[in-house]
Amino acid sequence: MNLYGFFTALLLSTTLTACEPKQIESPSPPEHSVLRVGTLYGPQIYVSSDQGLSGFDYEMADRFAKYLHKPLKMQPYHSIAALYRALEQDEIDLIAAGITDTEARRQQYRLGPPLYQVDQVLVYREGNSPPDNLNQLPGTLAVMADSAFVDTLAALQRRYPNLHWQQINDKDNEELLEMIAAKTLDYTVSDSTSLQINRRFLPELRVGETLAEDQNVVWLLPAKHSDKLMSQLLAFWNIQLREGTLAQLSEKYFGHVQRFDYVDTRAFIRAVENILPKYRNWFEQYAGELDWRKLAATSYQESHWNPRARSPTGVRGMMMLTLPTAKQMGIRNRLDAQQSIRGGAKYLQNILDRLPDSIPSSQRMWFALASYNVGMGHVEDARKLTESTGMNPSAWGDVKQVLPLLQKRKYYSRTRYGYARGSEAVHYVDNIRRYYDTLVWLDKQEQNLRSQQEGAQLAEQQDAIQVQPAQPND
Repeated sequence: MNLYGFFTALLLSTTLTACEPKQIESPSPPEHSVLRVGTLYGPQIYVSSDQGLSGFDYEMADRFAKYLHKPLKMQPYHSIAALYRALEQDEIDLIAAGITDTEARRQQYRLGPPLYQVDQVLVYREGNSPPDNLNQLPGTLAVMADSAFVDTLAALQRRYPNLHWQQINDKDNEELLEMIAAKTLDYTVSDSTSLQINRRFLPELRVGETLAEDQNVVWLLPAKHSDKLMSQLLAFWNIQLREGTLAQLSEKYFGHVQRFDYVDTRAFIRAVENILPKYRNWFEQYAGELDWRKLAATSYQESHWNPRARSPTGVRGMMMLTLPTAKQMGIRNRLDAQQSIRGGAKYLQNILDRLPDSIPSSQRMWFALASYNVGMGHVEDARKLTESTGMNPSAWGDVKQVLPLLQKRKYYSRTRYGYARGSEAVHYVDNIRRYYDTLVWLDKQEQNLRSQQEGAQLAEQQDAIQVQPAQPND
């Protein structure tokens, strides 16, 4: 089932997983003045970075807190078991951590309505033979302790009695995927969305057999004293579903990672290591209000950071500017890398400034990039077509579905600017978003390494001070 079919089915459904027979409960404990949400770290769940807090579960929790007119207190925990304990001990009100609906969880907790769906897939490394028999895996299989993957493997073991695995308590799913890429683990199991996201940084990861399909991702509430919170959550969920919030967040976090190109991803990471350092200062200098990494990602999509790049249509340079655009931006030499970056940044900011105010800040960059590629007129045509179909012309997830229609006469004949390669613009934006995400991840890895090195140097200095011999008194 595709993403939008899934949300349509949810909206039309009359039976929700959260609707359980009401049980008589003992008096509820006092209600808290803040919404206390437990979570796990993960790019699709909850991340704190120099760009602020992000993640599907974080954004939904933030909206839910606003719906309740309460401040949000979102607390990450180190394991699923720790989340369970926190919920049982009334340290948190609910769990929002990319957790799927399982029978074991239904027996212990109350499950909120579905947010999105994932598959559970076996993961191995590029260069290894794909496993074709779960009864005879040629290596070690390890999964995160207390995860839904354990339940899935236990069910499969009835058919494959020689299937064995290890539960890892001190590592999360991201770390297990890193172990696969580093050749220190042979196999693990991952949600399809998490794997798609991590392949931007770890292109060596490969998808094996699908072990479970269409698993609902849900929030967990306490089994007792949660009637009011469940009622509020259902009302909130219905509003968000009807307003398209769930579909928009799914497109934001998962829509651009569904296409994967191993060769391109490896080439980009090599270019970041070998080419980007030569131009990084200029991207940072001329980005202005833009995130320099988005500017750099756009430049890579345009020219692969080749100052002398040329297209058949006559655009040239690092940012592939047309001659009229270069003149308009005050650029004399399109083949000069510094001038091209300056001109491209200025032109992109100009597009952002000209976009309609109805497009929210979180979506504006994607509309601007599509305009950079195919022209603002064609993007505006696509927005009008989007509106005519009853979708939201200010939501990139809706407009990206309509842009390819500009290649069909039935549709472009009704527009002001006519034919355009709309599907190319969609792929263009998706590619830049993937490159940007990879740059953010690599930047974070570099910062972590620098912090570790500085910490080690400080420790050495402190050790050296402690071992210095005491000076005798005169």
